[in-house]
Amino acid sequence: MDKRIYFLMIISFVIGMVELIISGILDLIAEDLHVSIGQAGLLITVFAVIFAVASPILLVMTAKIERKRLTLVCLYIFLIGCIVTVFAPTFSILFIGRIILGISGALLIILCLVMAPSLAGEQYKGRAIGIVSVGVSASLVLGVPIGLIMGTSFGWRAPFVLITVLTALSIIGVHVLMGRVEPKPQIPLRQQLAAFKNHKITLGLTTTFLYMTGHSIMYAYFKPYLESSTDFNANWVSVIYLIFGFAAVCGGGIGGLLADLLGSRKTMVIALAVFSVLFFVFPYTTDFYPIFFLILILWGMLSWAISPAMQSYLIETAPESSEIQQSLNNSSLHLGVAAGSVIGAGIVDTLSVNVIPFAGGLFIILSFITVVISVRSKKKISYKPKNAI
Repeated sequence: MDKRIYFLMIISFVIGMVELIISGILDLIAEDLHVSIGQAGLLITVFAVIFAVASPILLVMTAKIERKRLTLVCLYIFLIGCIVTVFAPTFSILFIGRIILGISGALLIILCLVMAPSLAGEQYKGRAIGIVSVGVSASLVLGVPIGLIMGTSFGWRAPFVLITVLTALSIIGVHVLMGRVEPKPQIPLRQQLAAFKNHKITLGLTTTFLYMTGHSIMYAYFKPYLESSTDFNANWVSVIYLIFGFAAVCGGGIGGLLADLLGSRKTMVIALAVFSVLFFVFPYTTDFYPIFFLILILWGMLSWAISPAMQSYLIETAPESSEIQQSLNNSSLHLGVAAGSVIGAGIVDTLSVNVIPFAGGLFIILSFITVVISVRSKKKISYKPKNAI
């Protein structure tokens, strides 16, 4: 395995931290910049929406640019966004900083995902994507506690100072460690969008959106759910989040490994079948701690094990347009996070927090159905780029 893939994992971790690290310090930001917590929450929303929408658009716009050069340009822009965030005197300036971070971060993450399999051997593509996914999942899961600890101890700007330093180190690392990575032969946008005519692709992207929506309905409101349905105190809740985080980080790597060993199709179908059952079992395990923690670990692992398998599946289905498919899959994932948070909020406000496992489970069942239909579909599109040598 090319060691540069592990460096891409580190870059994806640094970039991914920005998305949710702010969740644990919203109250500190609101107090310091004299806005409501609801307004401060828009900092998460704007980042997620830009991240989801900008990724495929920017990937197409930069298709001809050599990948190392493009990565460096994006990292420098990301660094500017970090500096703007650290020194933002008002909420408006901080909001602009989040926009800069969202635009540059969206392209950086997808660049890491598309470069990793090109650096790996043919038999290690799934594993390479899984390694980068470990960085993404680790950042999303560990970002909240890191932001909370540093923000509480040193102020809300401290976590972004850390990210600024790590970004600067990443820039140095790319200059020193990364060689040239030529882009794949460009395919006209019309041909790339024609992939939507392929049911395997559209159902695959729908699967990602649905299972991440179901996962986010539960995860976004997991703390109030635990407080409502268990006797765990604050310390135990922190331990539960750490266990979940460790399982999620492992899940990204395990998913890539299984995709290489079992094949992406079997990995997705098996993982989503188990995932579908977990959420309906979960509410009945809160009084049986050993089973509760087993379900918790499985949930954490499966929440990120499916992504690398899906990325491999999309590469296999439409290899010539794999970059745009991976970008769209990344967008589907983040749109699922946003949708799950909104749906979960509606359920908590109008029904009960105890309903969220069942609501999340319904979306994951739907994702299981779409992935089964997708893998059984026979239709496949083949592209022949005009500029290919």
